[in-house]
Amino acid sequence: MSHRDRPSRSRPASETVRRQIIAELETRTMTARDLSQTLRVAEKEILGHLEHASKSVRPPKRLIIEPAVCHRCRFTFHDRRKFTRPSRCPQCRHEGISPPAFRIETD
Repeated sequence: MSHRDRPSRSRPASETVRRQIIAELETRTMTARDLSQTLRVAEKEILGHLEHASKSVRPPKRLIIEPAVCHRCRFTFHDRRKFTRPSRCPQCRHEGISPPAFRIETD
C-alpha cells in the first residue's frame, strides 16, 4: 500500500500539523514516534513542530516533557532542552535510552 492509498488522518486535513500535535497531546502522553505514526508525518518533522508548539501553548495549558531514561542505570535526563532522544547515557555510556514523552496539561 503506498502512502497515497492510506486512509486519511484522524483530524481534518485543513488543520495544521502543529495544531494536530497539540490536539493529540491534550488527550494523551505520546513520544515523537507515536505522533509521527498517528499523524503520518516524518519523526524529524514532528520534532521541529514540537519545539514551536511548546512556544505556542499558553497558560493555563503547558507542555509537560517526561524526560528520557537510560535502560541500564536509570539515569534521567531532567535538564535536557532538546526534544530528541539522547544518543547515550552520560553515566554508563549505554545507548539504550527511552525517548522523552510529551503531553499538554491544563493547570
